[in-house]
Amino acid sequence: MPDPTPIQSSRAPPAVLPPRLTSALPRLKGESPALAAMTDFTHDNPAIVAPGRHIDDALRDMIAYGVRALLVVEDGKVLGLITASDIMGERPIKFLQNPLCEGSPCRHKDIHVADIMTPWAELQLIDYDWVSHRATADIAETLIRTCATHLLVVERSAQDTGSTLRGLFSRTRLERQLDHALTDPC
Repeated sequence: MPDPTPIQSSRAPPAVLPPRLTSALPRLKGESPALAAMTDFTHDNPAIVAPGRHIDDALRDMIAYGVRALLVVEDGKVLGLITASDIMGERPIKFLQNPLCEGSPCRHKDIHVADIMTPWAELQLIDYDWVSHRATADIAETLIRTCATHLLVVERSAQDTGSTLRGLFSRTRLERQLDHALTDPC
């Protein structure tokens, strides 16, 4: 039996994590089942961030995860959604110009995810049961009509005791899967 490979010295530089592999997305047609385009959280862990995380760190997290949005979660509850566009767009500037911004003066280093995220009450939500009976074209039309970049899919409990965030549709991902841009009036 051969000798096992010796363990490297602890004097070696620290190891890094491998890049996240993204599986090839299946090509879809308008008549494909909508569920084929959904990121299903019963199979894929959602990319999440704490509300108190600095926005620059959240953007680095998005890059590391290969996503353009993070669910904002605290104590197991989804509080909202933050996108790369939120961080790199005008929201940080508007936050800094707000007279209620704490700090004197308020600076970029003071901006956290909770300050610029889209809160749960303002997110575009769609029902899982509705999605399960629809085609990809229906999701594309909903994204176009609502001017949304993401749609969150909520599944209601049978006892009507609440709901579970079942999945997410991303406009960018759907465009890649359909192999064409979604045009909209926004």
